[in-house]
Amino acid sequence: MWVGKTRNEHLRALCEEYLKRLKRFTRFEVLEVRESAQQTKEAGIEDEGRRILGGLHPDALVVLLEVEGRQWSSEELAAQFEKWQADGSVKEVAFVIGGHWGVSAEVRKRAATRWSLSKLTLTHEMARVLLLEQIYRAYTIIHGLPYQK
Repeated sequence: MWVGKTRNEHLRALCEEYLKRLKRFTRFEVLEVRESAQQTKEAGIEDEGRRILGGLHPDALVVLLEVEGRQWSSEELAAQFEKWQADGSVKEVAFVIGGHWGVSAEVRKRAATRWSLSKLTLTHEMARVLLLEQIYRAYTIIHGLPYQK
């Protein structure tokens, strides 16, 4: 789940490519939450937060992507995927990328874990590509495929 559409056609094409590749390994859904039209940061964060929370399945394990989150290597991420798959209580993992203002305190509270793709500042559209690429990479590691090399 992420806020807003991927407007850059090249980044959108990359997202579509990784989504196509992921179909080989797992079922998934991409939910684009509409960006807030609020004029202030606080109102925008709350507005988008309500939309994010409303789009989450009640039983989903939520992974919030944000700069302050934990950094995983690709191998650690693959191991985390295997752990979630082995845990009978985890039926769905929802990755959330907030809007340009960030996310509300309620969304942070809902997250089971927070993940940082990098200490670098990334555009939200670039973060989407990296998220999908790293999920795909994790599955190739789990299945012993040569992509990760």
